[in-house]
Order: sequence, then C-alpha cells, then structure tokens
Amino acid sequence: MTTKGRLATILIALTFFGCKGPLQTSAASAGEGANGGVNSGSTGDGASGASSSGGGTRVEYIKDPTLNNMDAIPVKYPANWKFQGVLFQPGNCANNPYVVWRATSPDGKSFAERMPVFGWTYGSGPWFASWPKNGCLPMNGPITAVDFAKYMTGLLHVQAVGVKPFLDAEKTALEQDAQQRQQRAEGANVLVRFMNGSTPMKGGLRVVVRCTDKTFPAGPAGAGSTVDHCEANVGYSAAPEAEFAKVQMLWSAPGMGQALGSEAWQTAWTQRFVANSQRQTQNMVNSANAVMNAQNAAFNAEQEGYRRQAAVQQQMHNEFMNTMQRGTDMSMQRTSDAMNARTTAASDWVDYALDQKTVMDTNTGQIYKTGNQITPGGAAVQVHGNGTQY
Repeated sequence: MTTKGRLATILIALTFFGCKGPLQTSAASAGEGANGGVNSGSTGDGASGASSSGGGTRVEYIKDPTLNNMDAIPVKYPANWKFQGVLFQPGNCANNPYVVWRATSPDGKSFAERMPVFGWTYGSGPWFASWPKNGCLPMNGPITAVDFAKYMTGLLHVQAVGVKPFLDAEKTALEQDAQQRQQRAEGANVLVRFMNGSTPMKGGLRVVVRCTDKTFPAGPAGAGSTVDHCEANVGYSAAPEAEFAKVQMLWSAPGMGQALGSEAWQTAWTQRFVANSQRQTQNMVNSANAVMNAQNAAFNAEQEGYRRQAAVQQQMHNEFMNTMQRGTDMSMQRTSDAMNARTTAASDWVDYALDQKTVMDTNTGQIYKTGNQITPGGAAVQVHGNGTQY
C-alpha cells in the first residue's frame, strides 16, 4: 500500500469508528430514545443521579507514548466522569493504530468503553502459512457481526436480550466505505442485561467487523495463496437499568466519544511510518550485512508499545481459545448455567490495557474498578471483569 493510501485508510478507520460514542447505536437498538437530540453540554432530559453529566462535557486527548506523548485521539465525555485511555500501534492482529478507553460515572456503576481490536487471519497456501498470526484470535473463517456479538456476550457473562441491525444511513455509510477500501464490512448492536450485586443492569454492544481478502498468484512451487484478515471493533456500555435510557441519551449527544486524531499527530505518525518503511526497505537491500545502530528513545518507546499491544492480544487469544474449547451457545436463549460456565470476561482485556483491575465488595456484591497497584483489603477481593472469582 502506498503512503498516501495508508494514511487514507488510517484516517477513515479512525473517523468511522471514532465519531460516535459506543452507546449511540446500541441506544437505537434498545428503542429508548437514541435519536432524541441533546446538547453536548447537558443531559437533555434533566437526568439526575450519579450517572448524569452534572456539569457539561470535557475533551481528553489519548496520548501517543511512541511520539513523545503527543496528543493523538480526542475523546469527549461527561465532565464529572472518570476517564482512562491508551493508544496502541498496528501489529499482527490490527492493521491501524487504535485506542482503548473507559469512562466511568461518579458512582462507578455506569460506564462506556472501547475494547482492544479483535483480529484473526485465515486462508490457504504458502503465503498464508508464513503470515504472522501471533496473538490473533483462533478463528479459521469469517464470522458475522451478530455472531461475534453473541460470542462477546458469553465472554462478558451477560444475557443477550435483543439484536438490532445498524440504521439504514449508518449501514450505507459503512458499506460504501468498505467498498472504497475493497473490504467486506457489517455491523450489529446487541442489547444485554446482567446483575451487578443486587443492581439490575442494562447494556449495549456495538460491533463492526471488517475483512480484507488478498490473493497471491502461484509461485515456482505451483501453489497460489489466499489470506483473509478480519478485525472486530467493539464498543460496550452499561448502566443500572433504571438509568440506562438517560445514560444512553447522554452519550448519544453530538460529538460524544472519540473523534479523528489531531492533525499534528496524523502528520507525525505518517512521517514515522514513511521513515520506518524506508529503513526496512534499505535493510532488505543491504541484506544480512545491515546492522541497525543504537535506537533513539522514541524508537524504543515505539517498540515497547508494540510489545504491550502484543501482550494484550495474546491474553485475548488465550481467553477466546478457552471459551471456544468449552463451546459457545450461539442461541439468544442461552441459559444462566451456560453463561456461568464461562471463566473470564472481555472487560479484563480493557483492565489490562488501562493498568486496572476489577474488585468486588463481598458484603454487597458490588463491582468497581481500581488501579493495578492498589491491593484490595477487608471485604474487597479482586475478581474477573464479570465478577467471577479468580
């Protein structure tokens, strides 16, 4: 891919997956007022309580540690909510840089988050055999957005109670964008329910699956190859059932959620990409005699970012493999026993990326997040993101 084409792909991906908060379309699927226009600086319907905005919104930039902590991706969220975010570079399982973030209401009961990108590769032939797949999901074929969302409900220990396709305008925009980039793409929204201690919770999953197909002609050995790479982008949000509609409306206000990366960051990232590509090309020309000189601090930080991203993807791979080995009931009517048989939660992956952990008050059953460096004590114990014991 040319540098210009690479930049265009990055910008389109960040734009499509970033312009809307993860609650916007799931609100539509819930049929609870997502299309109601609200001001980005207010709750619109007078939402009160711990989950309301209580003071407008603010914008926080997720920084790029590989470029001297440059402001990269802005995320707009309620001003009195807590926010954490991190940016990952492309790797084996993700073709473009992406962000993982979580915003949590003041009482800790409502949240909106963007999960790490889920990637997998399948195909045939010698090219596919040598294609890097470390840490990617163990999928050997395509999967629909709806089915991927159902997999996620099992990993999250939540009950899917409704599936809704994208709105027509959103579906059309996704399909047109995918066609321009010679991809296949589709999206789905799933409404879920679960319990946080004694509190009934309602949530929404927004899933976009994109796939790129490549064909390589037969070589001297006479065998051609196909390589298909797919990525699933997942947004997840939840709130106490009584406040779900208000929180949905709050996050569906114009501009909420992540947006396009800053122009300065886009330029710096592209320049580095070009420089790295030229360096790799030169290394190939120089063959085995080319020895890289000492790397500067920025390049070391970049490599550390790759290692961290690889660790997250490997954890996702292991947990997804464990779930698939147990078998996943694809029915919307899966029983609570089937859900309780799962052992891990996808929320753990967001915790891992944000250096957090999930803690449960054993007296009340309430679940909350805390820093990874804090040791829980007394009635508090560390649990998986879904509340199951370690």
